[in-house]
Amino acid sequence: MTFSIHGSAVARGIAIGRAVLVASSRVDVAHYFIEASQIQAEVARVRAGRDAVVDEIHRLQAAMPKDAPQELTALLDVHLMLLQDEMLTSGVKQWITDRLYNAEWALTSQMEVLARQFDEMEDEYLRERKADLEQVVERVLRYMRGTAAPVAHSTPRRKTQQDLLLDDTVDVPLILVAHDVSPADMLQFKQSVFAGFVTDVGGKTSHTAIVARSLDIPAVVGARLSSQLIRQDDWIIIDGEAGVVIVDPSPIILAEYGFKQRQGELERTRLARLRNTPAITLDGQRVELLANIEMPEDAANALSVGATGVGLFRSEFLFMGRSTQTQNHLPDEDEQYQAYVRAVLGMQGLPVTIRTVDVGADKPLDSRHDRTLNDEAHLNPALGLRAIRWSLADPAMFLTQLRAILRAAALGPVNLLIPMLAHLSEIRQTLALIDQARAELVQRGQAFGPVRLGAMIEIPAAALTLKTFLRYFDFLSVGTNDLIQYTLAIDRADESVAHLYDPLHPAVLHLVAETIAQGHAQGKSVSVCGEMAGDVSLTRLLLGMGLRSFSMHPSQILAVKQEVLRADTVKLRAWAQKVLEAEDPAEAMTST
Repeated sequence: MTFSIHGSAVARGIAIGRAVLVASSRVDVAHYFIEASQIQAEVARVRAGRDAVVDEIHRLQAAMPKDAPQELTALLDVHLMLLQDEMLTSGVKQWITDRLYNAEWALTSQMEVLARQFDEMEDEYLRERKADLEQVVERVLRYMRGTAAPVAHSTPRRKTQQDLLLDDTVDVPLILVAHDVSPADMLQFKQSVFAGFVTDVGGKTSHTAIVARSLDIPAVVGARLSSQLIRQDDWIIIDGEAGVVIVDPSPIILAEYGFKQRQGELERTRLARLRNTPAITLDGQRVELLANIEMPEDAANALSVGATGVGLFRSEFLFMGRSTQTQNHLPDEDEQYQAYVRAVLGMQGLPVTIRTVDVGADKPLDSRHDRTLNDEAHLNPALGLRAIRWSLADPAMFLTQLRAILRAAALGPVNLLIPMLAHLSEIRQTLALIDQARAELVQRGQAFGPVRLGAMIEIPAAALTLKTFLRYFDFLSVGTNDLIQYTLAIDRADESVAHLYDPLHPAVLHLVAETIAQGHAQGKSVSVCGEMAGDVSLTRLLLGMGLRSFSMHPSQILAVKQEVLRADTVKLRAWAQKVLEAEDPAEAMTST
């Protein structure tokens, strides 16, 4: 019987194939107390399991095919960092030593402590790393129990009419269905030969979504209970546009989606031809299409789709998975410098915008700032000590990053972007520290280059005091994800209010439009680097509002470029104004 499952669309396209089920990787854990004489043996068991997983990941990295996506390599590095994090290992040892928990109980107890910290993180990308933590712990538990990898075995079954329609051969497309799946498992599962992914959990920044986008593979995540409702070898369809999974489709539905799939393939081929086409509108307006990246190696992917630079390099990725209990828990200046240099050189002379570290008070980078999980001051980390507030609270850490960025700027064009500014005092402190970083490099005799200074406009207070920002900064970048959240008082992570998270709310549109207008009036460039920039349904509206610089995930660039090439900004200007003046902008967009 045909039925559908709804989730979140994270990678567009249509995939049709047989389901390959990955059994839940949850491992049943025994809970019992040990004797004091068993402490060392239990600690050794955990260490042996961890070392086995580390060795496994090292082997996977060594066998990585040359054409494997850089995102997958980086996510394996994240798993290694988590496995070697002192907070995990020392925490487990403490549970065993102080509470006399058995090894498995101690490991899962420490995982729960760290998982709660991830849950409280404001940054969506960092919050999704909870899944990585759970996966490395589960792999350690499996090694401790001697359990094989959790791939469900395929059960042969009789061919159906659907099988005949799809020409059931050895090369039948496969679709991965799982509660969640780790990057390591992806490599083992036939080197990511899947035509699509479906997972019970996850969001737009989960590792499954990242890899799916990098491979340009249709994917739906957050499709709850899909791994329980879908049977092994079921024919399924992934509609990556609508975020829908259709199970056991009828011949008519198969034929319809087969046609859509062929249309999609033709569209991708057509879009690929636009790679070297300048992004210029019909009325001659040149538009800048930039890439958002999380790691230096993403530069190659950005260039492959014709990005004209990096509009957002999320430098906090370099700080992930670091222990807060050792002296060298942060990346030092040279390590950061090397990472920034790889990004700068990788972009081959095109500009790279590096955002300074954006972490929250819920993830201390320094043991001096450790907080308990029950600290009432951190019940709402979105309003706490995060982003530039954190950097200004730890000048030594901030100066280290600033020096590394300034040094990298000697090798290519670099823009320095400051997140979450709201106060004149913060602006002045930031500029003073940048000057101090330059002075320290001069004193050392180290080369450094010029940088354009930019401010993120992601707090309504910043959007309402633009004159101050435009006086001190060379450019502005609108972070629409947080701007929407703070303007509408909506927690993006709270499913109960997620339906109220609306990029087309009149207040949001007015703040974005005013930022663009004031920036242009002062001769300062304005970019949008949030999810709105890569949403093709909003491209024409943003163009009509005057936006000429978009920054997005590389996989979205060619589709947005196509919209740009078809647009006439002269005609769009009047239409966009009507949308801005409408009581219901979403309705106005479809009716005008």
